[in-house]
Amino acid sequence: MMKFLIDECLSPALATQAQARGYLDSVHIEWRGLSGKKDWDLMPIILNEDWTFVTKNSRDFRGSSGSGGLYAKTEIHAGLVCLNGPVHMDLDMMTSLFEVALDALDHDPDLVNAVLDITLIEGESDEDDRVNITRYDLPKP
Repeated sequence: MMKFLIDECLSPALATQAQARGYLDSVHIEWRGLSGKKDWDLMPIILNEDWTFVTKNSRDFRGSSGSGGLYAKTEIHAGLVCLNGPVHMDLDMMTSLFEVALDALDHDPDLVNAVLDITLIEGESDEDDRVNITRYDLPKP
């Protein structure tokens, strides 16, 4: 069963949200005492413990346009979920985007060596907002 490690740039409420959806081993960085760790220091923990990492620091982990980043340098990983939106995402937006990710994983749960990008595309009003879901391999085959 997939387990999520939620980055400190996101609310601990996402770990609780994942647990409520059946991902019982999911945790937040703070709960593991890992707050303040640099991204590259988190990678061995993420990889060795088979975490599916959830972040909004997408570029750091997946790189720009799915190339580069820390995950591009790994041989095998349990998956990366990137929640992309405004810099100052509020809790409602975080949980809404993560809900979209969880729904997508209900349909296709295999994220081994893959990234699930959930991107909010803002319209002129809230009613015009839409969410783009993209899944791709990383590292590239």
